[in-house]
Amino acid sequence: MSLLNFVKSKTFLKQLIIAIIGLILLLFLLTKWLDVTTNHDQKIQVPDLSKLTISEVTTVLHELNLKAEIIDSTNFNPEYPPLSVIEQHPEAGDFVKEKRRIYLKINRPTYQNIEIPNVFTKPRRKAEATLKAVGFRVGDNPTYVKDIAKDVVRGLYHNGKLVKQGDLLPRNSLLELKLGDGGDKSVYEKK
Repeated sequence: MSLLNFVKSKTFLKQLIIAIIGLILLLFLLTKWLDVTTNHDQKIQVPDLSKLTISEVTTVLHELNLKAEIIDSTNFNPEYPPLSVIEQHPEAGDFVKEKRRIYLKINRPTYQNIEIPNVFTKPRRKAEATLKAVGFRVGDNPTYVKDIAKDVVRGLYHNGKLVKQGDLLPRNSLLELKLGDGGDKSVYEKK
C-alpha cells in the first residue's frame, strides 16, 4: 500500500478526525482550567492607601485579600504623617487579582540628618547660599560679635547651642548665624 493510498483510506481519515476532535477538546479544557486557576474574571480595585499607617494598610489590604510590601522609605515629607504611605504601586483605582502584592513607599519619621558644611570665615551671603543648598534654613536674626571682618561667619547656632562643621542635624533645621560686626579697626592696626 502506497503512502497516497494510505492517506486516502478510511482508517487514516477516522484517526485524523479523532485527533482534531481530541485537540479541540484538549484546548477547550485547557482554557477552562486556566480561567479557574488564574481567576481570569476577578477584579479587585486597589484602594487609595496614601497617608495611612502600616497597621491601617495591613487591615485594609487583608480585607481585600491583598498583600503589602514596603520597598522604600523616602525623604521626610511634612505634608504626610510620619511612617505613612506616600506612594503605592499599582496605583489607587487599578484592578488586580487576589493575593497581589501592593508595593509601598513610606514617609520617614523625621528629616534625614545632613552634615554642616564649612561656612566659617565665609561672607554671610555665601554662607547662607551654601547652607540653603544642602537643606538647612537660615534665620533672620544673626548674632554679632566683636570682629574686624564685617558679616563674616564666626559661628552657627541651632536651638541656642553652638554647632560646628561636620555636626549632623536634621534637614530643614533652622540655623542662626554668628557674624563679625566690623568694629573698631584701629584696635587691629599695627603701630
